[in-house]
Amino acid sequence: MKAKVLLSLILLCGGLAAPAARAGDAASAAVATPAACELPSYLLTTESQLPKVADVVKAGKPLEILVIGSGSTRIPFSEDSSYPARMQAILKDKLPPSETVNVSVEIQSKKTAEEAAGTFVKLMEAKRPTLVIWQTGTVDAIRAIDPEDFRGAVTEGVAALQNAGADVVLMNLQYSPRTETMISAPPYLDNMRVVAQQHDIPLFDRFAIMRQWNDQGQFDLFSPSHGPELAKQVHDCLGRALAQFVIDAAHLGPAQQQN
Repeated sequence: MKAKVLLSLILLCGGLAAPAARAGDAASAAVATPAACELPSYLLTTESQLPKVADVVKAGKPLEILVIGSGSTRIPFSEDSSYPARMQAILKDKLPPSETVNVSVEIQSKKTAEEAAGTFVKLMEAKRPTLVIWQTGTVDAIRAIDPEDFRGAVTEGVAALQNAGADVVLMNLQYSPRTETMISAPPYLDNMRVVAQQHDIPLFDRFAIMRQWNDQGQFDLFSPSHGPELAKQVHDCLGRALAQFVIDAAHLGPAQQQN
């Protein structure tokens, strides 16, 4: 019962029943970053690189991105507003018009890192993406999976993705002030950081980013009364941040960007 309550609370930005599907183009064009989305530069800085993304874009080949996540990857009944769709729209806006960007989503609802990683070999054979963004940690934290076991599972998952020829970005847990006292996030956050460092891959610190927005008053993530509109705004900001994170980690200079 406790796990079910936690899942319903922490998955602010999506529903567990949301189906896996291809992320459609966001309806609205990418525009200047809204003030609410602003972040200190250190939250979007990484020393790790995305060489395969860089090679594909510089060669003018299609950039295939696969997002592996849970229900929080989606906004029910509003797919074009989800962060994968917003990321795709921003990348299309910033990269040359000739560059094809496709973002697909694989929902791994209620799966631990170990359970998700077990599907990666077949998934990569089917999708063959240039870049995989693996969103994980929430289910493990809710189920109180041993942090060492979690780290081992993430390590194996990253290795499987890299062995299949993809660049990898790890994305950690959502931040939710409503569940701070109900789950212990730090061990999972720390272990994801360790795995990212060991494999020299970028870590998109979603937890710290969302906490920054909440603490600075840009978004009230505690109140349950805002509903879908808050989810859309948060997803838009996450998609923008993630697109810029990918561009920076791939070291795509002005010649590969529109603006």
